[in-house]
Amino acid sequence: RSRRLGARLVYRVSASARSSWPLKATLHMHLSNTPLMSAASKLAGKLRLPCIGAPLFIVSTPDLVIAQCKAGIVGSFPALNARPKDKLDEWLVRIKSELAEHDAAHPDSPAAPFAVNQIVHRSNDRLMHDLEACVKHEVPLVITSLGAREDVNQAIHSYGGLVFHDVINNHFAKKAVQKGADGIIAVAAGAGGHAGTLSPFALVSEIREWFDGPLCLSGSIATGSGVLAAQALGADFAYMGSAFIASAEANAQDAYKQSIVESVAADIVYSSLFTGVHGNYLRPSIMAAGLDPDNLPEGDVTQMDFGSGGNTDAKAWKDIWGCGQGIGAIKEVSTAGEIVERLKGEYAAAVAESRAATGRFVP
Repeated sequence: RSRRLGARLVYRVSASARSSWPLKATLHMHLSNTPLMSAASKLAGKLRLPCIGAPLFIVSTPDLVIAQCKAGIVGSFPALNARPKDKLDEWLVRIKSELAEHDAAHPDSPAAPFAVNQIVHRSNDRLMHDLEACVKHEVPLVITSLGAREDVNQAIHSYGGLVFHDVINNHFAKKAVQKGADGIIAVAAGAGGHAGTLSPFALVSEIREWFDGPLCLSGSIATGSGVLAAQALGADFAYMGSAFIASAEANAQDAYKQSIVESVAADIVYSSLFTGVHGNYLRPSIMAAGLDPDNLPEGDVTQMDFGSGGNTDAKAWKDIWGCGQGIGAIKEVSTAGEIVERLKGEYAAAVAESRAATGRFVP
């Protein structure tokens, strides 16, 4: 039924958009071969740091997204964070209007594009509603997770939007591109939330053997030097989330933010218990729930449920805090703008240091 709804959604876009589909389809097929790198360059040209702020469950709201975009990186949020579902339209109107006001007031430093994360899992009964809102507001970038679907990609492409799909291995990366994704988010070991187990060296290398389009790398990146390292591996953008949980604009409890500041990589626990899919979580929050972090039972992937926005109020695990392994670099709670400024300074320093270090070996 959801796929039939998806087909109907595609035909609900404006007549003018439909009339341009053959051209857009041809363009997308063309981009899916070699010129997709130009899509990465075009996006990079709108940023002041090659970084995308990852969509954070519950934590990412318009306050954080707007602050990230104004600071010069892509800000994003999960569509399911907007509850009830009609609030999504309000959020998109606010984000677009405030960023437009910023651009008018600061023509020399316009805001970066924003993105919306869509959970494509079959249990998400809001998908078609939320996707229609993205089409209506022409969201520049849509990040899809837990499933790749051609009809979803076609809906975003109908107005010229881009789709990046997150994956934990090369197999899923190939499936996503085959179904029309423009870019790949490689979720390597150490990433916050739902994460993989592969080394970023291996994962990026395997994907780059066949894919020359936009590639983001996620996994323990919390510094400017980490952003540069992602590029050195072959990625176009760093994909960073946990650092922004400890931001003033984040919709997170103060205890959550402080736990990130006080914790290190060894305090991250990899478990499937809480959602049915393996992810990384803060050890202190697991202990606070009365559980032994070192003896957690396996979760049941068949029980994964994103219906009606995830029903988080009914879940016993709503106070289990997701987080990646890179938090040792986070020393204080700051504004999103301050975090990006720190990253920019570290990135510039890392570029200079790498030039000095490699100069002895590169003619």
